[in-house]
Amino acid sequence: MKNQERLQKIKEKRLLYGVTLRKLSGICGIAVSSLSSIENGKRPVSEEMLERIEKALERLNPDAPLEIIVDYVRIRFPTSDINHVLHEVLHIRKEIMIHEDFGWYGYSEHYVFGDIFVMADSMDEEKGVLLELKGRGCRQFESYLIAQERSWFDFFRQVFEEERGVFKRLDLAINDRQGILNIPQLKQKCDREECVSRFRNFKYYSIGELKKKDEKTGMGNTLYIGSMKSDVYFCIYEKDYEQYVKLGRPVEESDVKNRFEIRLKNDRAYLAVEDLLCYRDAFMTAYGIINRYVRFVDREEGKERRYWNHSMEWDLFLNGNTGDVRLTMKPEPYTLEKTKNWIAKQVAPSLKLLMTLDDLMGVSETWEVIENARLTKKQKQIIRQQTEISEDIGSACI
Repeated sequence: MKNQERLQKIKEKRLLYGVTLRKLSGICGIAVSSLSSIENGKRPVSEEMLERIEKALERLNPDAPLEIIVDYVRIRFPTSDINHVLHEVLHIRKEIMIHEDFGWYGYSEHYVFGDIFVMADSMDEEKGVLLELKGRGCRQFESYLIAQERSWFDFFRQVFEEERGVFKRLDLAINDRQGILNIPQLKQKCDREECVSRFRNFKYYSIGELKKKDEKTGMGNTLYIGSMKSDVYFCIYEKDYEQYVKLGRPVEESDVKNRFEIRLKNDRAYLAVEDLLCYRDAFMTAYGIINRYVRFVDREEGKERRYWNHSMEWDLFLNGNTGDVRLTMKPEPYTLEKTKNWIAKQVAPSLKLLMTLDDLMGVSETWEVIENARLTKKQKQIIRQQTEISEDIGSACI
């Protein structure tokens, strides 16, 4: 596409999005007068400059708003009756789950289905039963909530009011699908003391940099605001790069550019759930927490730091761009995709080697090994899990 055609398309998009030249100027860092001349073809423009303007404009696309998801849940139920938790709270049949004779957090056993973990049988009776859902577990559980015609609000209300469950951890993640947040720039603002925060410290990791085990987020730029040992801290990272590392998905194909995670534990998690149930507005809860602890500003000489105005990008993020920011469910059924990826990378080449040698030698030893392999009880249960549909798995046992 020729430059003039691209410039015309930029202008049409800008008007369609309802974006002023001044607003676009602030995002792409080009003076309003220069931007106007470029848009109208009165000033030559380089390929690099065109790409810069196009990327900046897409960050203002009203059809790609921010979204909030539940990304981590850990709840302790004050009961030792695991059947009650599975059947009456989660609505998942016990017989479909895999039982393991070990656990974490002081529990001696657990039941698992994909990434849904339920721990029980603690030496300390006060620990009761513990539910843990990490990111994939939340996505999987949403498949069952939808099949049960329930929402996170419904589930949290039952846990909170009827079961008297204790929320040990809750993560709310804000997906930035346009790339509103520029994480390296946020880090620079922290360095320049243009981050006004209740937190005393931050950590930043660049692409390919080694991280501690409990801080590993994959390839990409990551900014931690606050201490990981506290009951509230934030993690902002480049989700598209993380997906590239984990799944091999090209960065440009990722539907989420950045992620802002609000990580809450103990009383902070409890208060957040209480707020969610009171207002049923995830935007109010999530952004209320963010505004309480951090804001990014532009330095203004002659003014006290606390009076500096928000940076334009931070205002865009806080205002949810131009669309509503709501709690979204992104259900993903339990699959063996991780196992398949491991086989493709680690096993398949060796297996193909052996089968090729079998063909050349006129034997079938490799197939015989596969045919004679015996499945364990756990593997047979996984087959059962994979062949049951969500409605059957997620139906309460009576």
